[in-house]
Amino acid sequence: MTDKISKTAEEWQQQLTPEQFEVTRRKGTERAFSGRYHDCKTEGVYYCACCGAPLFRSDEKFDSGSGWPSYWQPVSANRVRTEVDLSHGMKRVEVQCAQCDAHLGHVFEDGPQPTGLRYCINSIALKLKEK
Repeated sequence: MTDKISKTAEEWQQQLTPEQFEVTRRKGTERAFSGRYHDCKTEGVYYCACCGAPLFRSDEKFDSGSGWPSYWQPVSANRVRTEVDLSHGMKRVEVQCAQCDAHLGHVFEDGPQPTGLRYCINSIALKLKEK
């Protein structure tokens, strides 16, 4: 993995759209079924919209019915990091880009095998590069 990317909020605001900034830097979320990748079947790799790190492959994407793109594993375990999220009156596990700390979404333990995980990720936090 490459070096950690650290920028001020002002620097991120200059680089990102207001919607991307809200989700990735302020831990917002898209409305269900509104993101560009929730129903995308295009083959490729999904990269972090903030720093360009590879995060997920289309081969590990599945239709969870949740309204957000869902994956059963990241490209590599060291590409994402997780932390407990106690916001909104519930306990969830937040998923962040390991390289730039962008908020990506959450991971749940109700996904398909072989991992049993569902990485539920905001489309706006991703950029797809087609195969």
